[in-house]
Amino acid sequence: MSETPVTPETAGSSAGTPEVQERAGWKRDVAVFLSGQTVSLFGSMLVQYAVMWYLTLTTQSGVVLALAAVFGFLPQAIVSVFGGVWADRVNRKFLIIIADLSIASATLVLALLMLGGVRDLWIIFAALAVRSCGAGIQTPAVSALIPQIVPTQHLMRVNGLFGAIQSGMALLAPAAAGAIYATSDIVSIFFIDVVTAVIGVLLLATVTVPTIVRAGERPGYFVDLVEGVKYIVHHAFVRWLLTLFAIIFLLIVAPSYLTGLMIARTFAETEADGIWMLTVLELCFSIGMVIGGAVLAITGGTKNKVLMLVVSSLAFGFLSIGLGLSPNIWVFFAFMFIVGLGVPFFSTPAMTLLQEKVEPERQGRVFGFVGIVMAVSMPIGMAVFGPLADVVSVELLLVVAGVLTFIVTAIAILLPSGRKAMRAMRDA
Repeated sequence: MSETPVTPETAGSSAGTPEVQERAGWKRDVAVFLSGQTVSLFGSMLVQYAVMWYLTLTTQSGVVLALAAVFGFLPQAIVSVFGGVWADRVNRKFLIIIADLSIASATLVLALLMLGGVRDLWIIFAALAVRSCGAGIQTPAVSALIPQIVPTQHLMRVNGLFGAIQSGMALLAPAAAGAIYATSDIVSIFFIDVVTAVIGVLLLATVTVPTIVRAGERPGYFVDLVEGVKYIVHHAFVRWLLTLFAIIFLLIVAPSYLTGLMIARTFAETEADGIWMLTVLELCFSIGMVIGGAVLAITGGTKNKVLMLVVSSLAFGFLSIGLGLSPNIWVFFAFMFIVGLGVPFFSTPAMTLLQEKVEPERQGRVFGFVGIVMAVSMPIGMAVFGPLADVVSVELLLVVAGVLTFIVTAIAILLPSGRKAMRAMRDA
């Protein structure tokens, strides 16, 4: 498919991806692809929880958690600039395989070093950075690959199903991580991650994924990169969606990253208390995400996906305030459950809208910038909230973040691009 020039008319158009029709075997390909990604993700989640708990319980430092966020997300932002372009130029399946193997290799090296008695923080930060680089390649490739193998009319349901399956793994992962961490050692979790990555790669290798063919002379790498930036800048809806996504991510996800620190300081009296409370917290969040993703997978959500984004954003504001004002650990758990319930109603319509509106040959670059938004928002937010958490209470930070979320969402609705997006979805 040839590139279409980006003009004000095409930028504002609702026409995006040509409809992908049903073909024989698409359900099998989707099932294998989702299974492989879920197995690989399970191992990654084990590492994510174990490392964060390890740092939280051994240091109880907001600065250390902030540094972990920087090393864990900033490299992804940098690499996503290139990863998105690669996803539009080479086979997306091969990119995902390379990324998975790179992440597994970094985890294996970390495990061997820690087995040898080397447990300095810089080693953990280095491993987080390499894993983050792999995510910068993998994330845009996965998001852009899904609409290649899923018929357009089934995108919302498949995205919802993917979210539900991932949430199911997120439900299992903290329980498994807590059990392994409490009875064994963090190194055991690292070895499990290596095994799950290999299984995920082997499953993905059986899925047939064609390389996107673009008619005409193939532009240079940096020409592709610049064209992708221009497309996002001039496409009013994509620009509005990415901006809203970024700010909500910064105001809600970054402070929520400190909820473990709030448990360690406010609710947990011993390290054993901290472990089971952190485990239950993640379980509550994951159960909520499973239920929310399942609802979307079954119902397909509402027709107005923009309205789902706006309502879920406002809900996150209320819930952030609720978390900050929780009088005891059980109320805290209840609010975290509802937060998890709302996540699919924000992330799934956002991804589906981009998959529907953006042309296939540009999706890698657009989702590369989505990865940048997600990766940069976290370290920026943690660079602010992390040090502040060592000066003021996490509870206060959560309340302030919730109030700011209300303000940002209201502004987004009142902007011309926001009003236009709401009208377009209402009239569709």
